[in-house]
Amino acid sequence: MMKKVRMGMVGGGAGAFIGAIHRTAAAMDGQIELVCGALSSDPERARYSGLELGIDPKRCYTSYEEMFATEAALPAEQRMQFVSIVTPNHMHFPVAKQALEAGFHVLSDKPATLDLGEALELKTVVESSNCLYGLTHTYTGYPLIKEARHLIGSGQLGTLTKVIVEYSQGWLASKSDEDSKQAQWRLDPKRAGISCCMGDIGVHAANLAEYTCDDEISDICADLIATVPGRKLDDDGTVLLRFKSGARGVLMASQVSVGEENRLVLRVYGEKASLEWSQLEPNTLWLKFPDKPTQMIRAGVGNLASETLANMRTPAGHPEGYLEAFANIYRSFAEEVRAKQGSATFESSGDIPGIHQAIRGMAFIENVVAASRSNQKWHAFSLQPQPLQPQSSTENQ
Repeated sequence: MMKKVRMGMVGGGAGAFIGAIHRTAAAMDGQIELVCGALSSDPERARYSGLELGIDPKRCYTSYEEMFATEAALPAEQRMQFVSIVTPNHMHFPVAKQALEAGFHVLSDKPATLDLGEALELKTVVESSNCLYGLTHTYTGYPLIKEARHLIGSGQLGTLTKVIVEYSQGWLASKSDEDSKQAQWRLDPKRAGISCCMGDIGVHAANLAEYTCDDEISDICADLIATVPGRKLDDDGTVLLRFKSGARGVLMASQVSVGEENRLVLRVYGEKASLEWSQLEPNTLWLKFPDKPTQMIRAGVGNLASETLANMRTPAGHPEGYLEAFANIYRSFAEEVRAKQGSATFESSGDIPGIHQAIRGMAFIENVVAASRSNQKWHAFSLQPQPLQPQSSTENQ
């Protein structure tokens, strides 16, 4: 009988948004068990949250330091095997670093760290720990994103020429929207880092484009702005992209697009065909041609790639979405934990976003912010920390 992989969680307690999403995703396939948690920086909330979730009272910890030390002292067959990090951005690095140094695998919410310097240091920690590190770039878990990646990789589109990715929300469109707990930390440079919009959703869009096209951004030209007066961080931005393959692209991200819910749309154009996918209709992928009718590819219908089928749970016509995409990442990570602990020669499948994507994500944020503050048009995409010019007045208009 297969034993469940034992998970701990840092953050995500009562009143948190993303913690419940992570727990639901982790539990979906019956392969992961939440055995402990340090669910809040407030001791009483941490205990209460753990008890509400049915965690053993002895394993409802009041700090992540206490959790790692106590769990590490437990017998190997009882202690947690990996930790899920669902805190605001500024806590991702210290929690991940200490977990890895204590011998625990890490699956972290994105972005990986507060800045690129921390991400580069984290890479060193990951490599010296011999532990797994994963990042929940959720949208890579959708079945039809796997299909799109397969179609591009198998040459169905020919040489890529243009990539357009848009991630638009409207939940921060007014000053009054800043009152929510979710808005407060995302707009605080001390907890969110140097960017709100690009750090929160723009990095998802960049990761989705790179993953689906199996390509990497090589150069950028950026324009970010804080549209609501008084904000210290951007809430909207547009980035021109050049890819290593030679393809050109545009990335648009906004949290002030009034009326938009969670509009993530990817369009990829090649010499032979193009494709389009929208997170609002995740079970449909459009494949378009210059000389024949457009093809609608539906999840569960027809001859789909093996990796697409491996990330589906239900027959055609039974929609799968955000939670299932999240669950695909958790399931894959659990499988890697089992494989890692069962084989000294373990090699990752490479399909789970890891430390490489963590560094590229933080580099994207810093490169975009630096480019937006510069009068220079094009900037090479660098994996080193970027010096920032003083913020211009136009960024806060």
